[in-house]
Parts: sequence; C-alpha cells; structure tokens
Amino acid sequence: MNLIKVDQDKCTRCGLCVAVCRGVLGLGNSGPEVIRPLCIGCGQCVAVCPQSALDNLKSPRSRQMVPQTPVFDAETAALFLRSRRSIRDYQPEAVPREKVLQLLDIARMAPTACNSQGVAYHVVGNADTLRAVAAVIIKWTEDELNKNSAMAASPWAPNSVAQLEIHRQTGEDIALRSAPCLIVAIAEKNSPAPVRDNTYIAFSYLQLFATTIGLGTCWAGLFEYCAASGYEPLLHLLDLPAGMQVISGMMVGYPKYTYKRVVERNPLRVTWK
Repeated sequence: MNLIKVDQDKCTRCGLCVAVCRGVLGLGNSGPEVIRPLCIGCGQCVAVCPQSALDNLKSPRSRQMVPQTPVFDAETAALFLRSRRSIRDYQPEAVPREKVLQLLDIARMAPTACNSQGVAYHVVGNADTLRAVAAVIIKWTEDELNKNSAMAASPWAPNSVAQLEIHRQTGEDIALRSAPCLIVAIAEKNSPAPVRDNTYIAFSYLQLFATTIGLGTCWAGLFEYCAASGYEPLLHLLDLPAGMQVISGMMVGYPKYTYKRVVERNPLRVTWK
C-alpha cells in the first residue's frame, strides 16, 4: 500500500520528511516515497513538512491540528510541574463524564513505544461499585499480609498494616480514599510488555492535566497489585470488556483540601561521564 501522498505542486524536495523518518522514507525522483514498509503512523513526516505537501494514510494531515503553542517561561513551567501532588482526600461530588473524557483525551496523546498506543480505559463512577471494590481490595491486602508473602516483606508493608488498622478503627476507605471516580487502564491480554510503560506515561499526562481543570488524582497502588494477582472478586466487580486485562488504576476527584506549598523531593542525583 502506498502510504505517502505528495502534492507535487507544493513539494520542494527539501528532504525534511526523510530526515525525521530515516529507514522508512527516501527521496525519489518525484519526492518522498516509502522505501521500507515499517511506518508506525507517528505522523512526524507530515508534521515537519513546511509546505503541507505531504500526507500519510496512517496519520492523515486532516487529523493533525496546527497548534498555537503558548510560550511558558522556565519558572512558570517548573512551578506548574511541581504543583501536582497526590490527593488522598476527596469531596463526595461526582466527576462529570465530560471532565473524565477531557482527561482521557489528553492521556491518549502521551508517547508510546513505537507508537504502539494500545491503552484503553474502564471508568468506574458508581458509588456502590466503588465501595465494593474498596472492600475487596482491603480483604485481599489483609490476606496477603497474613500469608507472609512477598508483599508482607516489602518496605511498604508497615504502612499497609497501619492503614488497615485505621480502617478497622474508623471504617475509612484506605484503598480508594473514597474517590468518586476510578479510572482503570486496560489493554488486550496479549499486549506486548511496553503497554505497561505506555500506561504509566499516559497516566502522568493525565495527572498533570487534571490540575488545570480543578481535579486531583492519586495512583491506586493497592488496586493495581490486587488486580495483577488475578483476584477474582475484584475482577468480577470490574466486569471488564472481553479479552482485556487491568494494567493500572488512578483515583480522580475534587480535592477536599487546598495545599499551600509545592512538593519537595530528595536531592537531585546525577553522574556525568
């Protein structure tokens, strides 16, 4: 299949498309052409063309917007990135579906290995289902810790034990933090290994964008571990589409508290050679 369409009246044979796609495109007598059928549909060849002379069936120009990129100075950008923090207390207000779709539409723009993409989402917003999911995660966590498993030996086990004690004393949801929305990243069961990395990068995009529309997020670690173990009570509650598996989970909601300081981290460690 000829993926590349060239407008000969516009093409100046500058070679930029070939430069950003070495090994797939070459410069022929009539301009750029496919020399190896290895296109991953990333769209860089179309995006770099200064004359809008190129089109690609896998990533058509009609789907590539021309951005009016705002200019952030370094200080503003750094402050924005540092302002994101994990939110562990949420207001009970439900997150409107349109806001969830805003988040996920940005998440899908994250880079993926060889443009493989492959991440889909299963959104749980029903309050009763969320409570049931939290309950089975807590049960699973207690069982795992009691079995002296690898989880019980992990450096995070003391925190899990303390959280379970809080739950026993107060009934507090220590699994999903009473978040009104759980976004579950899913993928086909035969997906290649990079889909997990793809998911984590996509969730990072989601977390950063969430702050711009007034939402808070937190990684659902216990949920992810529980799902990865194949715990049937949890999988039954989720009722995923056929052939799909859980990759990770993200709590989403309106923050209950406002934080007055940005986050701090351990000192930077760098080696040079």
